[in-house]
Amino acid sequence: MDNLDAARLQMAFTLIFHIVFACIGMVMPFFMVVSHRKWLKTRNPIYLTLTKSWQKGVAIFFVTGAVSGTALSFELGLLWPGFMEHAGPIIGMPFSLEGAAFFVEAIALGFYLYGWNKIPEKFHWFTGIIVGLAGVASGILVVSANGWMNAPSGFNFVNGEFLNVDPIKALLNPAWFTQALHMTLAAFTATGFAVAGIHAFQILKKRNVELHKKAFKIAITFGAIAAILQPISGDLSAKDIAERQPVKLAAMEAHYETTKGAPLYIGGIVDTDNKEVNYKIEIPKALSFLAFGDFNAVVKGLNDFPEDEIPNVAITHYAFQIMVGLGTILALAGVLFFIGMYKKKNWFAKSKFWLLFVLLAPAGFIALEAGWIVTEVGRQPWIIHGVMKTKDAVTPVPGIIVSFYMYLCLYVTLAIAVSWLMIRQIKALNLKEVS
Repeated sequence: MDNLDAARLQMAFTLIFHIVFACIGMVMPFFMVVSHRKWLKTRNPIYLTLTKSWQKGVAIFFVTGAVSGTALSFELGLLWPGFMEHAGPIIGMPFSLEGAAFFVEAIALGFYLYGWNKIPEKFHWFTGIIVGLAGVASGILVVSANGWMNAPSGFNFVNGEFLNVDPIKALLNPAWFTQALHMTLAAFTATGFAVAGIHAFQILKKRNVELHKKAFKIAITFGAIAAILQPISGDLSAKDIAERQPVKLAAMEAHYETTKGAPLYIGGIVDTDNKEVNYKIEIPKALSFLAFGDFNAVVKGLNDFPEDEIPNVAITHYAFQIMVGLGTILALAGVLFFIGMYKKKNWFAKSKFWLLFVLLAPAGFIALEAGWIVTEVGRQPWIIHGVMKTKDAVTPVPGIIVSFYMYLCLYVTLAIAVSWLMIRQIKALNLKEVS
C-alpha cells in the first residue's frame, strides 16, 4: 500500500468513527434540555431520572468527540502537509471559531453537570441549551471548512500561489449553507432514530416502560421532524452540486452519456468497464428536473469529463443510493410516528410498532456515513476542487501505514469503551424502576 492509499484510508476510518461521536454529542443535549424542561414544568421524577441519565451520555460523547476530533486535527498536518501549507491561512477562521465554540460548550457543560441545586433552576436549564447550540455551531463551522474544499473561494490562484486571501469569503463559501443544513438535519435524524430505537427495544422487553416511552417520544420527535425535512435540504444540495460539481452529480447517478431530459436511476449495478448501469429502475427526465428544475435540461455525462478527473463511480453511486433509500424510509417512519401520535394511538400498544423503530435504529447513521462517502469520494481526485489534487497534498514521509494502524486501534478502543459505558448506563436506568 502506497502513502496516498494509506493516508486516505486513515482519514476515512477516523472520519467514519468521529462523525458518530460528534453527531451524538451535538444532538443529545437537546434531548436532555427538553426532558429537563418537562421536569421543571411537571416535577415528574421520571423526567428528572431521564435528564440525569442523558446528561451522562452527553458527557461521555463530549469527551470522546473531543478526543477523536483532536486526533483528526493532527491528521491534517500529518497526512496532508501540502494541503495545510496553502489552505491553512484560508480556512483557519472556521477552525478557530470552532475551537471557540468548543470552549463555550465545555464551560456550559461544566455548569450543567455540576450545577444541580447550586445555581438557579432556570439558569441551570439554560446552560444546557448553550451546550446544544455551541455543539451545533461547532459542527456547522467544521462543515463550512469542508464546504470550502468543495467550493473553494476567498482567494486568487495565480501561478500555483494562493493570493488575496479573504477568510470571510472562504468561511461563507458557496457550499457552506447547503452542506451545513444537510449535515445538521442528518445528525438530528441519525441520533434521534438511534436513541429512539434503543428505548423502543427496552419497551419491547418491558423494562421500565413508562420512562422509556417518554424518552422515545422526545428522541423520535427530533428525529422524525429532521427526517421529514431532509429531502428539502437534499434537493438544495443536489441543485448546488449540479451547478458546481457536475462530475460528482454524474458519478452519484452513474450517468455516462450526456443527456437532454436525463432519467433518474434507482438502484442498479455499475459496470465501469462498459460504462453502463445494469438492472436499474429509470424514471424518465427526473434527474434533469431534480438537478435543474427543468425536465428537458441537459445533464453532462461522465464520458465528457477527463478520465483523470472522474471519481470512483461505483462507490459514489452505491453510497448515494444507500443514503437516499434509507433517508426515504426514515422520513416515512417519521410520518408514521406522527400519525400514531395524533390519529392512531392504538399503534403504541402493538409490538410491531416498537419493532419497526428498533430495526431503524442504525439506519440514520448508515445513511449519514454513506452521505459523507458521497461528499468525499465524489470530490476525488481533488482535495480542493479544481485547484489541488489529493496526490499533490499527501505527505512525502514514508510509513503512513503504521500511523493508519495506530489510529485504527485508537478509534476501535474508543468505540468499545463508549459502547460499554452506554450499555452500563442503560442497565442502570432500567434498575431505577426497582430502586
